[in-house]
Amino acid sequence: MTELLDQPFVNISDMLAQHGRFKAKRLAVVCGDDSRTWGDFDRNISRVAHALIADGLQRGDRVAVLMDNAVEMLEVVFGVIRAGGCAVPLSGLLTGAQMAGLITDSRAARAFASAGFRERLDDVRDDLGQVTCWVGFGFTGAGWTTLEDFIAGQPDTVPGIRHRPGDDFNIIYSSGTTGLPKGIVQTHAARLHFAFSNAIELGITSDARTLTTTSLYSNGTWIVMLPTLFAGGTLHVMPAFDPAGFLDTVKAQQITHSFMVPAQFIMILDHPAMEAADTTSLQRVVCAGSPLRRDVKKKVLERLTPGLCELYGFSEGFAAVLKPGEPDDKFATVGIPVMGFDLRVIDEEGRECPPGKPGEIVGYGAGMLREYNGQPALTEALIWRDEHGRTFIRSGDVGVLDQDGYLTIIDRKKDMIISGGFNVFPTDVEAVVGQHPDVADVCVIGVPHDKWGETCLALVIPRGQADPEAVKAWSNERLAKYQRLHAVEIRQDFPRNALGKVLKRLLRDPYWADARI
Repeated sequence: MTELLDQPFVNISDMLAQHGRFKAKRLAVVCGDDSRTWGDFDRNISRVAHALIADGLQRGDRVAVLMDNAVEMLEVVFGVIRAGGCAVPLSGLLTGAQMAGLITDSRAARAFASAGFRERLDDVRDDLGQVTCWVGFGFTGAGWTTLEDFIAGQPDTVPGIRHRPGDDFNIIYSSGTTGLPKGIVQTHAARLHFAFSNAIELGITSDARTLTTTSLYSNGTWIVMLPTLFAGGTLHVMPAFDPAGFLDTVKAQQITHSFMVPAQFIMILDHPAMEAADTTSLQRVVCAGSPLRRDVKKKVLERLTPGLCELYGFSEGFAAVLKPGEPDDKFATVGIPVMGFDLRVIDEEGRECPPGKPGEIVGYGAGMLREYNGQPALTEALIWRDEHGRTFIRSGDVGVLDQDGYLTIIDRKKDMIISGGFNVFPTDVEAVVGQHPDVADVCVIGVPHDKWGETCLALVIPRGQADPEAVKAWSNERLAKYQRLHAVEIRQDFPRNALGKVLKRLLRDPYWADARI
């Protein structure tokens, strides 16, 4: 029997179109001096979509987006998706050769770029014959079509593309903290769950005034960006982060929600403007990307906002969150799974660990990736199957569940230091060293040692002047024997990915280059 009624799949593109129709005069996005009402934002998204369709884009075609933070970046991303394509936002921290590698890996045949990417892309465009359409924003040049010309004359109405739950929505490339980036393919259904689950968990409604502080291509930024746009709130985008600018914007725009990484919290707390700052409008501020030291967390709660949400997750599709109001004995945890997810902790043999026993964290739920792009072996290696045959995904992180199901993160498996046969988790050592009054930030890595195999080295960003030997002695008085520091070195900064996560592999490599392992 033929069904008379549709079985509608109300997706994110549909929601943006609804806001454009019914909230046309309300403010949608602000970035620097640029802004869009919901009506203008939605119409520009449709213009991009129609231009892509006119250029021959077919359902599922990949489109690379290499753009700095701007309203136009969001219009392009959602224009690609509205046209039935799959958006591939790429990092501005990459070299031209790395960008070319990911464009090739994603099989993108079209690319949008802003001026900051142009020089690097011009160096490799001749090697990217698969890309037939290069669209530039903020510049002109041979071989480039300007964004204004690309969308000129295109309709501003929503094209009649019927999105399906299993269609590809985007490919997010992993940060590459432990190796080469992998293309994480996410579907419309997964991203829809990501949007509404985070909206509910974080209290993001149409009244939200959300401030993003990190790059728009980063999946972490999407933790608050996507729910805000989904709910029809107002998104404020920082073109680039600075602590004083963050505090000024929070006060001036009465920001209700934001997302930051630990390094940003540290910079804000240390900034002179913090003393007179008014952050009372903040309802929820999410911390994610890497573990937040307990001493920093206490300062955030006391000085910045009591509305801190500590979120643990990975782009492949799983998250847990600790929200305000939880019992004091859960302070050091990252909470329980975000709605729609399940989690387990497993041992080396793949057996489920009982409460209190550390193991690898695995997760399952509606926001999971469809696959690693073009890498079936890596996709299979990601899987752990439970007693019902459900495909959980491995995190590579070590954690422990308590009797109530709250998760505590111990460390990344790959970052664990084995010294004299003892497992040393760098985060445990960092938590101690970070309490020294002269230490602003710290990263602990394992370096070669003739007797112990490897030992702990603390790399310290100082607060003012710091004596490495004094920091070492102070710390070792408070550490277990097997955790003690071999040395302390002063650094001005750490290599980080887009979300501020320290790239420990890059810090370790020089020490191991000539080691006999």
